[in-house]
Amino acid sequence: MVYLLLKYLRLHWIYTILIGYFSVAIALYMVSDIHILIPCLWKAISGYECPGCGLTTAFIALLKMQWEDAWSANPMIFVLIPVFICLILRDFNRFKCRLSHTN
Repeated sequence: MVYLLLKYLRLHWIYTILIGYFSVAIALYMVSDIHILIPCLWKAISGYECPGCGLTTAFIALLKMQWEDAWSANPMIFVLIPVFICLILRDFNRFKCRLSHTN
């Protein structure tokens, strides 16, 4: 299973880069309060918050099991996390099926 996961991540290298970047950025923020996350371009240009503003803060609050803080940062996180997990699992299953049909 680990071999299959590594093969999937090698083929979908953009997932690997994104997961690595956000893992390092969130770990640095949680451990030492160092901010290396990309700022919201919409807010930087217009001065108004976009619908996605606060998602990283909400995700960090979820990692800390602070449900109310996650909800107040952006309630959309409670919809997006399950959707992204389902999409990635569906894509992984398709990859696994294609791999088994080629062998």
